Amino acid sequence: MPQPRDVLTPDSLSMLQVIADTGSFAAAARTLGLVPSALTYRVRQMEEALDVLLFDRRSRQAQPTEAGQALLQEADRLLQDMDAVAHRVKRVATGWEPQLTIVVDGVIHRATLLDLVEAFYALHPPTRLKLVEGILSGTLETLTSGRADLAIGVSVQSSDTASLQTRDLGDMIFRFAVAPHHPLANATEPIDDETLLAHRLIVVADSGVRDAASVGLLGGQDTLTVGSMPAKIEAQIRGLGCGFLPDSMVAPYVAAGLLRVKDVARPTRNMRLRYAWTPSAHTRPGRSLQWWLEQLESPTTRNALLDHSRHPHLPGGGSDAV
Repeated sequence: MPQPRDVLTPDSLSMLQVIADTGSFAAAARTLGLVPSALTYRVRQMEEALDVLLFDRRSRQAQPTEAGQALLQEADRLLQDMDAVAHRVKRVATGWEPQLTIVVDGVIHRATLLDLVEAFYALHPPTRLKLVEGILSGTLETLTSGRADLAIGVSVQSSDTASLQTRDLGDMIFRFAVAPHHPLANATEPIDDETLLAHRLIVVADSGVRDAASVGLLGGQDTLTVGSMPAKIEAQIRGLGCGFLPDSMVAPYVAAGLLRVKDVARPTRNMRLRYAWTPSAHTRPGRSLQWWLEQLESPTTRNALLDHSRHPHLPGGGSDAV
């Protein structure tokens, strides 16, 4: 007895569609250049393999049964998918990667990133994009472990970086911020470490597994750990703790009266961010990766990726981001 996968071929699925379109086995056989008995035999093979009746033969018209209708609908989708796969394979053969995975640190401006994604899709590439969020060492770790092709917003060094290509993205200054109703909102400035130590710090969990890092944390300080930068901002707005935020990211919240920036005694945190990728020793980067690297060569693009004052998103309000 034939198995379903043996009979559900592109030719057989197309044949069923012709039968449904012409309304009879005889007309379909003429259209396909087959003798009616050969066509009937192939349909019976499919019905035996699926253990269903695909066409009602009680009249001159070959009417699809309910099961036949369901198969015809799936057949149309499968044939379209096959055509799409064939088209994608042909495009990939011209140098486009089947998939490009980009890990993006949580401090990168998402609206700018999505502007780039939109421009990339305007090329109609066959490449499937996958965006992954990283935090601190996890951004680099995702790249060095082979789970990403490009990392944007690398802020830590690693022994694995010798095998990478890296370029400067820019500097990001961090400011200490609290809610207007937080106890430190009216504290005398600059606030020293002894004073900071008495208050809970909101921190974003490092997504790295091997070399998880902590930034701005004092020994013994109480912390509330969250999973993303938006969660950190919301927690600070609620007064659940205090913390350091990128200067351009905190600016719209300060303008809206949701946060206050306070001077601290410790040196200003200035983080150098980079983008990185793993070069191939034998071939040039695929066309998708090349396109992204070309965009990142632009100072305007690099600055926009770090500038959160553009298209700010405020909790409980709207966003101009695309």
